[in-house]
Amino acid sequence: MGSLTKDDVITIGQLSARTGVAVSAIRFYEDKGLLQAIRTSGNQRRFLRSDIRRVSFVLIAQRLGLSLNEIEEQLSLLPQGRTPTPRDWRQISQQMRQAIDRKIELLTLTRAKLDECIGCGCLSLTKCGLYNKGDKMGASGATGPRLVLD
Repeated sequence: MGSLTKDDVITIGQLSARTGVAVSAIRFYEDKGLLQAIRTSGNQRRFLRSDIRRVSFVLIAQRLGLSLNEIEEQLSLLPQGRTPTPRDWRQISQQMRQAIDRKIELLTLTRAKLDECIGCGCLSLTKCGLYNKGDKMGASGATGPRLVLD
């Protein structure tokens, strides 16, 4: 474990207990690259105490609707092998804010379009903005949400 002491690291069980995340989920996060375990000479996993914050970040980011790929992308910006500084976390926060703002814009547009479409109640194939008679839109590629979200 190099220059790390026993007080610098915790077991996978301790990480699980501190975060409320199952050991199997922690292993999954490790497989996905969200966490990086340190191996002891007996090949047991040890995690930095700061990994408690990483796991907490994953849980919060998932709750905010970010995918594991998006979370992995953000966590890759943090330093490995040392506790992230407040500056490190601020940089991630700013980038996440941009991604969340984009999602908010899309959700706002989607809500408005749903209110418009479902709320109209026309049930008319001649007036409906979603109706694609004869699949005219198919000639220009995938149709689906373009009729609503463009």
